[in-house]
Amino acid sequence: MEYNGNMAETDKVSFNITAVDLGKIDLLVEQGHYASRTDFLVAAVRTQLLSHGTTMQDPLKESKLVGAQIWGRKGLEQIVAKGKQLDISVVGLCMIGKEVPPELALAAIRSIKVRGSFRASPEVKEALKDRMQ
Repeated sequence: MEYNGNMAETDKVSFNITAVDLGKIDLLVEQGHYASRTDFLVAAVRTQLLSHGTTMQDPLKESKLVGAQIWGRKGLEQIVAKGKQLDISVVGLCMIGKEVPPELALAAIRSIKVRGSFRASPEVKEALKDRMQ
């Protein structure tokens, strides 16, 4: 199964910031420029991503999918039944369903490269670790 739309899911990122920078963000929030610290940080990340847009064009073209790709047991079984293997390349989210056993993932996936978030059971992640780029 493949999903190319926007997903409401997000990943949490944490990092350290100086007290002075945090205070400046709080001032901007107090002045009404942003609704919260989070809104400021999301806006800052988006601004930086936009400023590097041309730098990312070629690597984005190399990826087979920008968005989300979700694989379940049935879809992977169909790939194996056809005698094929997947070369997965995603910028965004790649999810392998919890119902997928490691043996099926190994049979169906030749290589996997995820820039973003890769979600799968710990057993499937362990099985695929040598195929991750």
